[in-house]
Amino acid sequence: MRRYLVLAVIFGGFASPALARAPYPPPPSVIFGDLYRAVEMAQIFPDQKTFADAIPNEPPAAIMKAYDADKGKAGFSLRDFVLAHFREPVLKTVTFDRKKGETVSEYISDVWQVLTRQPDEIDTYSSLLPLPHPYVVPGGRFSEIYYWDTYFTMLGLEQDGKTQLADDMVRNIASLIGRYGHMPNGNRSYYLSRSQPPFFSCMVDLIAEHDGTGVYKTYLPAMRAEYDYWMQGAASLKPGQAHANVVKLADGTVLNRYWDYRDTPRDESYREDVETARAAHRPAAVMYRNLRAGAESGWDYSSRWLADGRTLATIDTIDILPVDFNSEMFHLESDLAYAYGLAGNTAEAKVFAQRAANRAHAIRRLMWDGKAGDFTDYDWKTRQMTHLLSAATVVPLFFHVATAGEARGVAAAVQAHLLEPGGIRTTTTDTGQQWDAPNGWAPLQWMAVQGFARYGNAALAATIAQRWEARVDDGFARDGVLVEKYNVETPPGGPAAGHGGEYALQVGFGWTNGVQAALMAAYPETKPATAPAP
Repeated sequence: MRRYLVLAVIFGGFASPALARAPYPPPPSVIFGDLYRAVEMAQIFPDQKTFADAIPNEPPAAIMKAYDADKGKAGFSLRDFVLAHFREPVLKTVTFDRKKGETVSEYISDVWQVLTRQPDEIDTYSSLLPLPHPYVVPGGRFSEIYYWDTYFTMLGLEQDGKTQLADDMVRNIASLIGRYGHMPNGNRSYYLSRSQPPFFSCMVDLIAEHDGTGVYKTYLPAMRAEYDYWMQGAASLKPGQAHANVVKLADGTVLNRYWDYRDTPRDESYREDVETARAAHRPAAVMYRNLRAGAESGWDYSSRWLADGRTLATIDTIDILPVDFNSEMFHLESDLAYAYGLAGNTAEAKVFAQRAANRAHAIRRLMWDGKAGDFTDYDWKTRQMTHLLSAATVVPLFFHVATAGEARGVAAAVQAHLLEPGGIRTTTTDTGQQWDAPNGWAPLQWMAVQGFARYGNAALAATIAQRWEARVDDGFARDGVLVEKYNVETPPGGPAAGHGGEYALQVGFGWTNGVQAALMAAYPETKPATAPAP
């Protein structure tokens, strides 16, 4: 962690960021307009993402012309029309024959081939944004890369010696930043209006461990472009104003929030968003913006973003300055300072070192709840902390933002309120949303384990690691697969899989595999489970 020592246009129906390198291809919901809405609202496909990923058999203009001509005719079948003009996406599922007595480690090593995709051929009408290098997808319905998933997936690739594939993942993300000025939520046209938690600089750290510090200079332009994307409009903001992902508080402090450049239903969850907006009794555009911003957070969805702490209709993501997001931005600023220093640009190195220091100070000043002993989010509209404890409280430790005293407070809070038999739960509230109790998620376990270890709390780090490993092993012993989220509250032998959210539980699963592989290497005391007989 050497770099911390240095510190002691209108496209697709929305305003495209000015710094974007290429026009944003419009998403299917814009291209197909009324047809798209009709298909999703009629639930032609059980999963709304299916039509978002469907491939048109002919130019969209020709399809729309045919739709306009046919939809009013007697006996018109919307389902038949769609099946005649579109091809459903092919999903490569985890169904390979398992070996008798296969261990978790063997499963993880074997499943990389199922989750790996080769460089994409350009399909003119697909929503997929082609990538130039091989890449790993999460699995299940997620047949594209996702931004912050990639870092945690890479942990496993590195552990399994697949360093070339890990490097390719970084190259792919840099290529998307080069094309569009930012890394979208995923490599789909309908994800271009937002990003996800900024872990690109962490990926650069990871590959630097074997490729050397030269990678910081190689990826400096991409890291700077991403930073400029997140900070658009900051220079012209007045105190109390916000623009896109940036907020300037009354005292002049500049921090970041989640945001999306569109205010319409998400392509991949169209019907769900429409129904949520109808139940909200708020302007639909406001609801859609907040739902989309919640999707950018990666925590879609959580009581963190809900004004009443329980109901999705009260979502107010854009009013929240998240402690984890701003800790990630601190890391990006720190890496930029380090990279500029390596490149010999001492002036920019000093600028970013100071920005990182300012942000760390702001996080500790505004988001540290001294009474509760944890980090929490900050509502910039009400000018106060949300006081909602979540696993995000460990992220300032993972990124070396916290003081030693704050780290001790977080440890006590986690042990008292979040630590469960299967690891740490996401929040203390069960709302039915997937980023709430009783669910635990691999990336949060990893950041907790690493965070506590970095502040000298080896015992708590080991406890979390071993409980999570055991929970994943327990599920694998019963089901023979790894999944995206787990119920960490049930005791050993109880139900292992997590629940809640807008879609069925997904099998694969990229970041679970990656974190499990890395944790088993660091904390090998847990006896690995074996799969049930096929």
